[in-house]
Amino acid sequence: MEAVAKLRNCGLSARKMRLVIDNIRGKSVEEALNILKFTKNEAASWAEKTLLSAISNWENKSDLAYSADDYDLFVKSCYSNEGTDLKRFRPAPHGRAHRIRKKSNHLTIIVENKIAIDEGEDSNTED
Repeated sequence: MEAVAKLRNCGLSARKMRLVIDNIRGKSVEEALNILKFTKNEAASWAEKTLLSAISNWENKSDLAYSADDYDLFVKSCYSNEGTDLKRFRPAPHGRAHRIRKKSNHLTIIVENKIAIDEGEDSNTED
């Protein structure tokens, strides 16, 4: 079973975000959280929040409320796409104007479990 978390319109360029999320792709969730926690970067804090959200989404996806610690979650895939640009103008010498593009990105993190979940073992039906 897999779960997805998306962060949209994050005020950071996609290139800066990709530098961080390339480090956690394919790693276990505990190792990825440690990498993001000790990376001194604004992108790492956004990625850490999104990863925690993906873990929570995985736990809440099923009605049986599985624990993420028991099923060995890992980061299946993560990618950052470019979002819209905010276009601004800044005054320049001799009465001119220079364009400033404030970039944004959309971050997507997908987590999946390595240990298979047996759907039939946790059924709480009594006769």
